[in-house]
Amino acid sequence: MRGMFGTIAPKYDFITRVFSYGMDRGWKRMAVARTALPPRAAVLDLACGTGDLGKLAAARYSGAHIVAADLTESMLHLAKIPDCACADAADLPFRTGCFDAVFVGYGLRNFPRLTAALEEVRRVLKPGGLLVSLDFFLPARPWLRHLYLAYLYAQGAFWGLILHGRARVYTYIPDSLRSFLSAEKFSLLLENTDFTEVTAHKFLLGGIAVHWAKKSPLPGADIQ
Repeated sequence: MRGMFGTIAPKYDFITRVFSYGMDRGWKRMAVARTALPPRAAVLDLACGTGDLGKLAAARYSGAHIVAADLTESMLHLAKIPDCACADAADLPFRTGCFDAVFVGYGLRNFPRLTAALEEVRRVLKPGGLLVSLDFFLPARPWLRHLYLAYLYAQGAFWGLILHGRARVYTYIPDSLRSFLSAEKFSLLLENTDFTEVTAHKFLLGGIAVHWAKKSPLPGADIQ
């Protein structure tokens, strides 16, 4: 995984724009805009890639402290977020309850231990903190699912040949998606991992979705 993302890092932003018909940036803005953060919020951009979500959060929420984490050092170099860590999502090097929000852009389906990663995200969130994710998902309808995977495979093979001379470079997206979930099932997984107030906004007939989920506040935290 680290080697693959090291290869694609220089073209990562271009590919996300191509696969989203240019709508990727708008989805990220919406994900950040609908996340109400407190003053001087501590934010983790997990599987940060080039750091888009962290930078958008920094621009929108004055005083926010952004931390980037990614498995691939070359991605961290491209992100250029000063406070960063090369880390596995299932074993984060942060203390319990230190972040107000964790953003994950296109990382969930690449986590080999998804439930363990979600439990780690929940651990590092403060009570009442938010997980916000943007990712590819399998459309709920089987016939649409097959068409979507075929489209992603054709796009990936085409751009792999054009940019790297190898068709398989970008087919990791449909490959990782085949054994992933629908947006609806991911919402259920979040609830089963003890997140609350789970909401989702779907795009491209369910092929892309943004999820927001809250770590339960401490009992009695709202009692004055």
